[in-house]
Amino acid sequence: MMSFLSLLLVGILFPALEAKQFTKCELSQVLKDMDGYGGVTLPEWICNIFHVSGYDTQTMVSNNGKTEYGLFQINNKLWCRDNQIQSRNICDISCDKFLDDDLTDDMMCAKKILDSEGIDYWLPHKPLCSEKLEQWLCEKL
Repeated sequence: MMSFLSLLLVGILFPALEAKQFTKCELSQVLKDMDGYGGVTLPEWICNIFHVSGYDTQTMVSNNGKTEYGLFQINNKLWCRDNQIQSRNICDISCDKFLDDDLTDDMMCAKKILDSEGIDYWLPHKPLCSEKLEQWLCEKL
């Protein structure tokens, strides 16, 4: 029993991935260089990310035989590789890289997706994130 508790404590104190649950303002600061990229404003990005992942870097959603990873919900069918399915791996990256707190690779891949598919790749954009974006602004910036 003691070894189980020790193992549990180690797992809690030293998780395998450094995950992060961002706030709107923290995420706005990290993503500020994406503001205006491809004609997409920072509030649009923040809104989309809220609706697809709740600002949680460890979000994984399985849907129709594919899995979507991280804040931007980047799928393993086209954009990244994992052990589940054959992928085109357009971003040339392992999907688990989208589950940590370093958003550099996430942002690079999101830009490739935007360049290729447009902002409507993220389904919440049109119905939820294309107008009335004031609520997604962070006054602290």
